[in-house]
Amino acid sequence: MSTHSTAAAPVTLAVANQKGGVAKTTSVASIGAALAELGHRVLLVDLDPQACLTFSLGVDPEDVETSVHHVLTRGVDPAEVVIATEDGVDLLPATIELARAEADLLTRTGREHVVAGVLEQLAEDRGDEAYDWVLLDCPPSLGVLTVAALTAADGVLVPLQCETLSHRGVGQLLDTVHDVRRFTNRGLEVWGVLPTLYDGRTTHARTVLETISDTYDLEVVEPPIPKTIKFAEAPAAGRSILATSRTSKGAAAYREVARALVERASRPKARPARSRR
Repeated sequence: MSTHSTAAAPVTLAVANQKGGVAKTTSVASIGAALAELGHRVLLVDLDPQACLTFSLGVDPEDVETSVHHVLTRGVDPAEVVIATEDGVDLLPATIELARAEADLLTRTGREHVVAGVLEQLAEDRGDEAYDWVLLDCPPSLGVLTVAALTAADGVLVPLQCETLSHRGVGQLLDTVHDVRRFTNRGLEVWGVLPTLYDGRTTHARTVLETISDTYDLEVVEPPIPKTIKFAEAPAAGRSILATSRTSKGAAAYREVARALVERASRPKARPARSRR
């Protein structure tokens, strides 16, 4: 690739599902680590007040003095807040204070664009060292922060637990994506659903997958992420599963997913969709 004085814009992917318990944070940490293994410069942004991503990458939210909250609501320079982690990815950490950001931003003009503004500022600050990928770990709601993440993103990936009918919220999320496309980010594309906590031995899991694919006309990002106890062990170690259990099925699946996403990123962008009937 030829080097330009201005680096190419990063691929920004929002990982969103307003339903909790779908391995959203695990997916962000693991895909981020897998992309870093492939040689990409990766930034993970924790937009969830529960700060699970921050904790799972070995950073205690209690010890974080300035966080993404200060960046979004007080204009603190994001470059001063970014932390390098042992997994080879950079992190914009969250703390419980982020719960106040929704309220702080509600009355602010242009609140949908706050995350996009932060990422632009970081890209300028880093120049030729700009990130190749930015993954946004959205909160489990469809509030201000999720809308701001979708407004900043090129694509949205929806992690989905296959064992229950957890896809009932997908329609709501897609309605929000549709609104964001209309009002704040015409180029936003749904990259697909990522099946998580997958037990291939059950026909039910496969059926749920097919139903989602048919009902919402969504791509399924393969391979499904298998259900494994190893995922529970990784956050406690403060590392992603790619570090704690390098050869496990879960780590292998996330590596494949990362490669699939890199391939997806190189596809030509679809023209902005017309509004649905």
